[in-house]
Amino acid sequence: MSDQRLTQIQRQELKLSPQQIQLMKLLQLPLIELEQRIKEEIESNPALEDNINSDESESTADERDNTDDNDLGGFDDNDDDNGENDDYNDDDFDLRKEEGFDLNDYLPDEDEYDYAYKSHVNNRSADDEDYQAPIVHEESFQDYLIQQLGYHDLTEEEEIIGEVIIGNLDDNGYLSRPIANIVDDLLFTMNLETTEEEVKKVLNVIHQLDPPGIGASDLQECLLIQLQRLQEENPYNDYKLCITVIKDCFEEFTKKHYDKIAKKTGASNRQLKAALDEILKLNPKPGDSSTSGARNSHYITPDFFIYIKDGVLELSLDGRNNPDLKVNKQYTKMLEDFSKSKESRSMQEAATFVRQKIDSAKWFIDAIRQRQHTLYITMKAIMDMQQEYFLTGDDTKLKPMILKDIAEKVGLDISTISRVANSKYVQTPYGTFLLKTFFSEGITNEEGEEVSTREIKKILQDCVADENKAKPLTDEELMIVLKEKGYPIARRTVAKYREQLGIPVARLRKEL
Repeated sequence: MSDQRLTQIQRQELKLSPQQIQLMKLLQLPLIELEQRIKEEIESNPALEDNINSDESESTADERDNTDDNDLGGFDDNDDDNGENDDYNDDDFDLRKEEGFDLNDYLPDEDEYDYAYKSHVNNRSADDEDYQAPIVHEESFQDYLIQQLGYHDLTEEEEIIGEVIIGNLDDNGYLSRPIANIVDDLLFTMNLETTEEEVKKVLNVIHQLDPPGIGASDLQECLLIQLQRLQEENPYNDYKLCITVIKDCFEEFTKKHYDKIAKKTGASNRQLKAALDEILKLNPKPGDSSTSGARNSHYITPDFFIYIKDGVLELSLDGRNNPDLKVNKQYTKMLEDFSKSKESRSMQEAATFVRQKIDSAKWFIDAIRQRQHTLYITMKAIMDMQQEYFLTGDDTKLKPMILKDIAEKVGLDISTISRVANSKYVQTPYGTFLLKTFFSEGITNEEGEEVSTREIKKILQDCVADENKAKPLTDEELMIVLKEKGYPIARRTVAKYREQLGIPVARLRKEL
């Protein structure tokens, strides 16, 4: 028989409680999503309510309490004819009938309760009108195109082909799928046998729809369609050079080899510049130009506001971050009554259910308060550390700052600061910014001072803005300029910062 021994091992593990997990999830929610989350919690937990709505419901309940019993819907059919009921008393009524909600809606089906009286009232009269919320219909970009297609003289089969083509357009409005694949789709999904020529015929009709350039296979065709439309609509303007540049010199155009274009077309610099100006007015992504409501705009709602009053920074938090939530008094009273009752197992189960709902409401309220406190102290620490920037708006005043700096200052974990910084916006006198934009590494300049990488990026932007556009600065030349200004960084670092700023290479920044 083998020798088996029991041993004890002491091990330290970090486990988050459900409340901590809930707080972490709430922390990363932007303001609009927080409002929706609170609304969902109130709807799912009847023990939680906001003070605004509860004040209205309490005043309404008071008015109902002052009315006669018969106005409340009367007793059940088993009441005596004279309206008396031996089992009825005020305490029993408060326990079993609470205006505003029906406990049966929240308890499991198998739990049966002997409620002696009606659990809801009917305040509806014959004069009340039915109200139905209007159904909002947003026309999609595809609907907008199909509607235009209907104005053209097409056969039933051609309309089907057109709808399939429109359904295959990408977000930019391009038809990137080969015509042969469209023919196969029509055969297998619509049982419609057609040819590539017939599909191309309908595609040419789609090219006539608005916005111009829709249905093109690539950027070159998209620009050509728009130029040809302009020529047809404005016969007195000459777009021949524009069309030649896109049709015959497209590769040179994309690489900004203007000398080669001028040599190939025989155009002067003045003529070529005028043509390029017209081309740059065209829309490279016609699918994004839809105004039909298919695409929703994204609005930024700042969580913080920084003001300057008498030369001093003031910080405020959007009030919606601190909703006035409370535990429903009716549920608290119900729990007290259930706790006093020892009548049956079902009453004890009901008490457990109500207690869980109340505890959940308290946890949620506490999490919201902790969220507000965490947001405020985090933003306050950022504002204090970047005080010079918030007073002046000068990017060069930004100090090097990483998540660890703020975490140590407020005594929170780095992951908590990250959740705040990655999803919250602050409105300042100089614009509205995502908090994470204020975080940056630092390097040491020639004077031995530590400066923010954002300061270097600002100077890099200024260098590019002031350069000679006919001969833009290369990354090597930008490195030399920055070194002369006291920022000794490598060429590859210049290239990295340039790419982060969305600045093209020198060749693509060239202009005539």
